[in-house]
Amino acid sequence: MELPPIVTTILAILTDVFTGINDLLMTLWVDTLGLSEQLAMSINTFIGAFALANFVLLNLILTIWFERKVSARVQDRFGPNRVGPWGILQTVADLGKLLTKEIIIPTNADIVPFFLAPLIGVLSVITIWAVVPFTPTAIGADLSVGALYFVAVSSLGLTAILMAGWSSNNKYSVLGAFRAVAMLVSYEVPLFLGLMIPVMLTGTMSMQAIVDSQLIAYFFVMPVAGLIFWTAMIAEVGRQPFDVLEAESEIVAGYNIEYSGFAFAIFYAAEWAHGFTICALMAVLYFAGWRGPFVETIPTLGIVYLGVKVLVIYFIQVWARFTVPRLRLDHIMNLCWKFLVPVMLVLLVVTIVIDKAAAALIPNYLAYLNPDLPYFQRLTGMLPRAGVLLFINVIVGAGALLAVSRQGRAERERIEALRLAEIEPAGPMAPIETGAD
Repeated sequence: MELPPIVTTILAILTDVFTGINDLLMTLWVDTLGLSEQLAMSINTFIGAFALANFVLLNLILTIWFERKVSARVQDRFGPNRVGPWGILQTVADLGKLLTKEIIIPTNADIVPFFLAPLIGVLSVITIWAVVPFTPTAIGADLSVGALYFVAVSSLGLTAILMAGWSSNNKYSVLGAFRAVAMLVSYEVPLFLGLMIPVMLTGTMSMQAIVDSQLIAYFFVMPVAGLIFWTAMIAEVGRQPFDVLEAESEIVAGYNIEYSGFAFAIFYAAEWAHGFTICALMAVLYFAGWRGPFVETIPTLGIVYLGVKVLVIYFIQVWARFTVPRLRLDHIMNLCWKFLVPVMLVLLVVTIVIDKAAAALIPNYLAYLNPDLPYFQRLTGMLPRAGVLLFINVIVGAGALLAVSRQGRAERERIEALRLAEIEPAGPMAPIETGAD
């Protein structure tokens, strides 16, 4: 029995919701209103960008509430429970409070960069979402250099921090900005090296192609690279245990000490939105993004799979934030330059050499990257490469842990030797003279 046209249209939209809405709007603009196809596409692009930007900002209401609730459970308390059902409108009340507060401008502050800094900070987070694929058919801009775009845009946050500290005419702001930039620039090195792993395995910088090639999520194939990449992104956001950007006990809030009212709220929004954004990027680059059962037939399921993965990663991030204590700045820098960077360099070089050798020796080693092959043929075709890459990660990870354990043992022996030297006499005791013959 043939279904009515309206039912067929609804089913088509539900099967691929983003494509369905786009086609519906194109029909409205072109067939009903008589607009040109190029103008209609421009209108749809604007609507999509507007909806995506508002999703990122309005999502803060839920993520901040969620983070407060999780932190309350970790600390054995209730958390927000008064404003709205389950305290869900507490963030709205906080926003209203910040909107009504006065924005105090420091004396002799540089006004233009002072007000541009928070805007650039939140813009750097929102624009990252342009290359995040939501379903097999929905992505803001499927750039051939999507991974490079992510690195370039996220670095705008460094510019915002430096502008905020320098323009505030406050020595604490400047010191906070410099230490923040020093840490963030350092952690961009392991971040970029970790980003190179999925790019190298896929052979492209397109975020959509990286997700499509993950028949087996790269995190389960390259767990060491995934953990280092995640650690570097946590440091980039400044979440615990790397939250030295504010360091309230040391430099009284750091680079944003002179910001108040809505200007501070924008910085606050940028920080929290960035924390959620890195979870989406981790899901896309190392957890196969929208991939899941039946997503090839029903593309709309991709947004469900991506959302579940992002929420799980976000929960782990929040859990770690309120469980792990903050590290000292010198320890953070040592972790970056003396551990994360060397391990990632070794892992990257060894992976390139062995992966290329395996491609030359094993037939059809890279055949699974062909998107025209059936799904199960691609999945089984990825197994040999997955085994080789997992073996590399186990060897490099074991070597890194062995090196760390030996260094820790040597440090403990050094401290124990110093402790014993303080307790025991420096040399043989001289005889005591009594004055008797």
